[in-house]
Amino acid sequence: MDSLQRCPWAGNDPDYIAYHDNEWGVPVHDDVKLFEMLVLEGFQAGLSWLTVLKKRPAFKLAFCQWDISRVARFTEKDIRALLENSGIVRNRLKIHSAVSNARRLIEVAGEYGTFDAYIWKFTKGETMRPPKPYPRWTAVPCKTPFSDAMSTDLKKRGFSFVGSDICYSFMQAVGMVDDHVRECFKYKVRP
Repeated sequence: MDSLQRCPWAGNDPDYIAYHDNEWGVPVHDDVKLFEMLVLEGFQAGLSWLTVLKKRPAFKLAFCQWDISRVARFTEKDIRALLENSGIVRNRLKIHSAVSNARRLIEVAGEYGTFDAYIWKFTKGETMRPPKPYPRWTAVPCKTPFSDAMSTDLKKRGFSFVGSDICYSFMQAVGMVDDHVRECFKYKVRP
C-alpha cells in the first residue's frame, strides 16, 4: 500500500483506489463514457459503489461495450437474458431504466448534438469546485441545486433512476464537480 492520502471513501480496496486515483472527478466528455456512468450510478442506488465497481467488467459485456444505439434496441428477450446474468445487478427496474435511458440519451443527443453538450450545461461546461476545500468527507453534500436541476430536467425528458442524489454522484464521477477533500493528494494536484 502506498502512503498517499486519499478521500476516506477510497479505503484500501485496490479497485476503489484505482477508481479514485484515475477516474473520480476527472472531466468526461465522451457520450459512451457518460452513458456508462449514468447507468452504473443508477444501478448503484441502494447498493455500495464497490459492489457496482466489482461488477463493472460484466456490465460492460452485458451492455454491448456501452454501445448506446445497441442498448436502445434491447428487447424484452434481451432484458430477460440480463435478468439471468449473475455478473451484473439483476434488478428488473434498473435494467429497464438502462434501456430506456439509452433511448432518451439518443433523443437528447439529437437535440443538442451530443449528450455531453446537454449534460455539461448544468455546470456551464466547467468543473465546479467548492469555494473552500471540504475539511472532511462528511462535509461533502449528497446533492446540490445543480443536481436538483439536472434531475428535474432528466425526469421531464423521461429518464429514470436520476434522482438528485444519483445525479450528484454522477456529477462527481464524471468530473462535473471536484469534491476531493483537503487532505487528498488529488485535491492538492488539481488545476
